[in-house]
Amino acid sequence: MKKTKIAFVCGDCGSEYNKWQGQCHDCQAWNTLKQISLGNPRNDRKAGYTGSVEALQTLDQIVVAEQPRMSLTSAEFNRVLGGGLVPGSAVLISGSPGAGKSTLLIQALCELAKTQACLYITGEESLAQIAMRANRLSLSTDRLKVMAETRVETIAEAWDANQPKVLVIDSIQVMHSDWVESAPGSVSQVRESAGFLIQKAKQTGTILIVVGHVTKDGNLAGPRVLEHMIDAFLMLEGDADGRYRTLRSIKNRFGAVNELGIFAMTDQGLKDVANPSAIFLNRSDLDAPGSVVMAVWEGTRPLLVEAQALVDQSAFSNPRRIAVGFEQNRLAMLLAVLSRHGGLQVADQDVYINAVGGIRVDETSSDLAVLMAVVSSFRNQPLPQDLICFGEVGLSGEIRPVPNGQERLREAAKHGFKRGLIPKSNVSKQAIEGMTLYPVSQLSEALSILSDW
Repeated sequence: MKKTKIAFVCGDCGSEYNKWQGQCHDCQAWNTLKQISLGNPRNDRKAGYTGSVEALQTLDQIVVAEQPRMSLTSAEFNRVLGGGLVPGSAVLISGSPGAGKSTLLIQALCELAKTQACLYITGEESLAQIAMRANRLSLSTDRLKVMAETRVETIAEAWDANQPKVLVIDSIQVMHSDWVESAPGSVSQVRESAGFLIQKAKQTGTILIVVGHVTKDGNLAGPRVLEHMIDAFLMLEGDADGRYRTLRSIKNRFGAVNELGIFAMTDQGLKDVANPSAIFLNRSDLDAPGSVVMAVWEGTRPLLVEAQALVDQSAFSNPRRIAVGFEQNRLAMLLAVLSRHGGLQVADQDVYINAVGGIRVDETSSDLAVLMAVVSSFRNQPLPQDLICFGEVGLSGEIRPVPNGQERLREAAKHGFKRGLIPKSNVSKQAIEGMTLYPVSQLSEALSILSDW
């Protein structure tokens, strides 16, 4: 009798090992290796080989056609997807519990079901709970077909019988296959179940939308290979008690990466925010030190976000550096540049910075705004309310240009901003009407202009 081959797979990153060990060498996690069965090895490696090879082609011989897309009623959802859903694609949506993943999908499918055949598979909620949510949101429920099932073989039978154009799996962590001898949610079950569903979606041209769980660190739960198998990976972020949600594309083979969609959570579900900059600019009429508006670029559009800083005398021997919405290590680097090239010592001060509205800022164009907010708070000197600021700060104190400078300035002018503190290289020959620019090339120049205000 042939011996069954086994392997040990890390539950966090999906790395495989021949024998069990306490720590995964790839992700450094402890006690995450689980034993899985790989099936019986086959001696006949030529099984299934027909002897024919498809004719090879050069790139110029391949006919390139525009991918048809299925448009959604939500403009923000369409933006994050790159213009709509592509037939035969697999989309993974993840987010923390209570973020609104199921709400977003049930809204989208109830609208799509009016014109397309749609099937919603739930493995965590009962059909009554799905119906109650749809009725609470006042959705059209007479066209959408739903099914409560966790076995992928049964789902495949319903798939063949109904032939839906859009299929939602909620969620992949509870699905299981009879071909895998392990519990639902294990690495092998998630990988094999997802692989089976994605392959069937490609063969039938069905749009597959899969819901995934997250770990306590905010990362996608299950094997990391799941992110490589799908075509688009979207992350829904936001506090459960907060009003706004952000949908960000982490991976997208059919659109821009890091595209951002803004939604407002209401009693009627998730609603599009047509003017995202307006929700981040709800500022006080009183001049307050440590506050400045920056223009960041998210995907294919600019967003105006208020950056706040608070600098206070530290009561501890090791001053605190807290960054909410910004990168912690970059804050420490910027404070070192401020000390070395700006002559401002904050080594004995607690420094707190925050991006208003709960948005996460990843790009370096926020460097200059963060430093201006820190200096404003340290000197207790308010900045002008009509000031927009952006620019990357280098280690030698230089202010580097950022992409799409003109588009950022136009967005700021649209919202009534009259002054712009920007990198000198971002100054265009075409002036922005009604806006006075203050181009700088060194941090010392920006601090000098700040002193004049």
